[in-house]
Order: sequence, then structure tokens, then C-alpha cells
Amino acid sequence: MHRDMRTPLAVASLLCALVAAAAPAAVAADYGSCRPVLDPYAGTRYEGADLRGIRASNVSCVHARRVARGAHRKALGLTPPPSGVRRFSWRGWRVTGDLRGDRDRYAARRGDKRVRWTF
Repeated sequence: MHRDMRTPLAVASLLCALVAAAAPAAVAADYGSCRPVLDPYAGTRYEGADLRGIRASNVSCVHARRVARGAHRKALGLTPPPSGVRRFSWRGWRVTGDLRGDRDRYAARRGDKRVRWTF
């Protein structure tokens, strides 16, 4: 390789590495953190359990908390699937609930809007 070719190649490699490193950070920054929904099931067997870790993308926290509360209420009324992954719709939102493990993890999407939470 000619000496004149090394510098542009090194600069191009460095730029590619910087772009690749910044891409996941940009996606992660897209989600904002919201307050939990505290004790949404008072007077039931789930009393004291909160909807936590609510994260929202392209939707306000007020709306994200409403989606988490409403979609989760519907999810509790559904029979758990054998696979441990529940999929359903709630008011135009496509919801996926992963029931495997210690915590139930849910994700809802509607167009470019996203809401995630744990129970």
C-alpha cells in the first residue's frame, strides 16, 4: 500500500468506528424514563405490586403510564401461554409480554410509539 493511501484509510476507519459506537447510544437515548404506577391493583391478590421501569419513546409519560396500566390490566385477564410470551392488542397497541423469569417484561408499540414496563 502506498504511503499516501494510509492516512485517508485510517481516517475512514476511525470515522466508521465512531459512528458504530454512537449508534447504540442514540437508540438508547430515545427512551425516556417515567414514574411507576404504584399499586394499580389495590384490593386484589396483586395488591402492593407496582408497574415499574416504565420507558417511553415518542409518547409522553402521562400517556405511557396509561398504556402500561390499561394493557397490563387486560394482560392479567388472559390465560398465560405455554411459551411464556403473551401477545395481544389493546386499543391499537400491539403488546408483547415476556412472563419468563422473576419479572414480567412488557413492550407495547403503535406506529413509531413505544412503551416498556415491568411487573
